[in-house]
Amino acid sequence: MDRLSLLQGIARISVFVSLLMAFFLFTVKTENKLANRLFAWFFIVSAIDLSGFFVFDFIQHYIDLFIFRWTICLLAMPLFYLYVLAVCYSDFKLKWKHLVHLLPIIIVNLVFLPRFYMASDSGLKLLSGDLDHMPEIYLIQILIEFQYVFYIVSAFLILKKYREIYLENYTNPSTSTYKYLFQMTTVFLIAHCLVALKNLLRYSDYKQIFLWLNVIVGTGALFITCWLVMKALNHPELFRGINSRLKLTKDILPEVEEKSQSSNIQDDVVLSKILALKEYMNQKEPFLDPSLTIQELANQIDIPVRDLSVLINHNMNQHFFDFVNEYRIQKAMRILKNPLKSDLTVLEILYEVGFNSKSSFNTSFKKYTNLTPTAYRNA
Repeated sequence: MDRLSLLQGIARISVFVSLLMAFFLFTVKTENKLANRLFAWFFIVSAIDLSGFFVFDFIQHYIDLFIFRWTICLLAMPLFYLYVLAVCYSDFKLKWKHLVHLLPIIIVNLVFLPRFYMASDSGLKLLSGDLDHMPEIYLIQILIEFQYVFYIVSAFLILKKYREIYLENYTNPSTSTYKYLFQMTTVFLIAHCLVALKNLLRYSDYKQIFLWLNVIVGTGALFITCWLVMKALNHPELFRGINSRLKLTKDILPEVEEKSQSSNIQDDVVLSKILALKEYMNQKEPFLDPSLTIQELANQIDIPVRDLSVLINHNMNQHFFDFVNEYRIQKAMRILKNPLKSDLTVLEILYEVGFNSKSSFNTSFKKYTNLTPTAYRNA
């Protein structure tokens, strides 16, 4: 089997799996339907792009279809960016302002309109002879690279802010959303670096390397798609988002400080609030709720959520995530050393103190004690 036949076979499988994934995302039952639909369209656009490996002989006779297949790639990264937003923020909705993401594909097609879409049949045949070296093709490739950098950086910034807000406002030890999206964004970045290298070699004398890179890129696309299919099958609910109106402590701190009085009075007030908070945590044990949020705790102790956020994240210099888990670990330590509860397994204990994942419990316990729960019990 020659390289072209191998590449075409891989591409056909990749397109089939991508369309299968899109169908799954359109039909699976989940609360976050918008995120699923955006990701489904991302896979459809990817399938159209990958189809170029085996439909070239057909579409080269229809230059307008060839150009359409090229330009539709400009929708891939905007769809992925909006998907990341929809997964991270539970209240995300598409608005008219998001149509700005269509500007690149609209502008590019307007540039191509006079020369390609409205050219005569004889003119198209002349253009097809050296299509790769047309200035418009160069323009698309350069625009795709700039667009990719913009959206991949934007996606990483969204994930960074998501993680910071999550740690300051939530205590559920599961960080699968962040890890999943971070892994996927990193994989896309690495894959696109190979694509960019392949496109550079297209115009060089290294044609053999270019052909092999095509095979590697096609194979990589297949593996990435299969990996995402497995992720989706294992997590069909597609995760829990955070509220986009939540602010980081560093953003609300200036507003709180403006309202504060003299430093001495402020220190006394802060100290009394910290003592009251610790007493409430020890007596009422709200941390036993595995889904406890900073909003829920603020409601329980009857103080504004922004004041509680500043108190924990700034004055106590802890993330809310770490603050609550510290109480869970302390209670777990007492249970592990209690002879009357020696019959309880580690799994039973972690659920009893408010964790809902063995791996996250072990990680937090070792971070706090430098020992595993079993080692601590036997020490």
